Amino acid sequence: MGSSRSQSLFFFLLLILCLFSILCCCSSSSDDSNLVFKGCADQNFQDFNGIYKQALRGLLDGLVSQSSAAKFYKTTSGEGSSSSAINGLFQCRGDLSTGECNSCVKRTPGLAQKLCGEAIAARVQLNGCYLRYEIAGFRQVSGSELLYKVCGSTRASGAGFGDRLEMALGEIVKGVGSGNSGFYAGAYESVYVLGQCEGDLSGGDCVNCVKTAVDRAKSECGSSISAQIYLQECYISYKYYPSGVPTDQQSFSPSGTGRNTQKTVAIVLGGVVGVGLVMACLLFTRSAFKKKTYTYKYGG
Repeated sequence: MGSSRSQSLFFFLLLILCLFSILCCCSSSSDDSNLVFKGCADQNFQDFNGIYKQALRGLLDGLVSQSSAAKFYKTTSGEGSSSSAINGLFQCRGDLSTGECNSCVKRTPGLAQKLCGEAIAARVQLNGCYLRYEIAGFRQVSGSELLYKVCGSTRASGAGFGDRLEMALGEIVKGVGSGNSGFYAGAYESVYVLGQCEGDLSGGDCVNCVKTAVDRAKSECGSSISAQIYLQECYISYKYYPSGVPTDQQSFSPSGTGRNTQKTVAIVLGGVVGVGLVMACLLFTRSAFKKKTYTYKYGG
């Protein structure tokens, strides 16, 4: 009987371990805080430990604070329009929740300091958000300047991919110009596409920026089945799924529905694991108590 109870306990604990492994996979599937690229100015602050250090710290703290309530925020820290002022902004991807946005932005100041040190201008781009700052008067590149690209190594085979991709990329242009706050994500014939403009761009400027990004994707990445194109004021990405865009990918939207579904699964599994561990502990305690009662003899 003791052996049967031990076997049951063993299999129960094994089940809990499997559920815990699944939970870990779900929890780690979100890579919003992974670094995509960084850009640092060649010139450093002349007197960083003076007024600039304080101004930059105030700027970064303010941006992180605002990310708990907004997905885009732009501000200036320091002496207004003087040479000691520092301009900065952050933006989160349109399908992130406010909590996810805040978690993403929180990571950027430390990365900026680590990767760019005392540079007078820096940009840190993560999968789910980016942060940018520069000293007042810093000469910015054009809004349509290519900053970074990722072209998938796998090439499409078979006829029809070019036309399909053309139509899918056209959906981004239409999407960002349709009152979606400069963000669009969707699927078109096995191609998942996403595009976003910087938060203060006008509708027309946003559309023009995305059109430029689409043209760069075609010229830079050709027949790659996936690509990411980052310009100064907008970015786009696409990925082709030969067997069809996965359901969870299709449900990604500005409201974050797909992401909420993923989190719900993780929460449910977490609850199951938690209850299971408690039950396992109770069973183990009960088993150990019965063993002691049976083994020990009192009174000699």
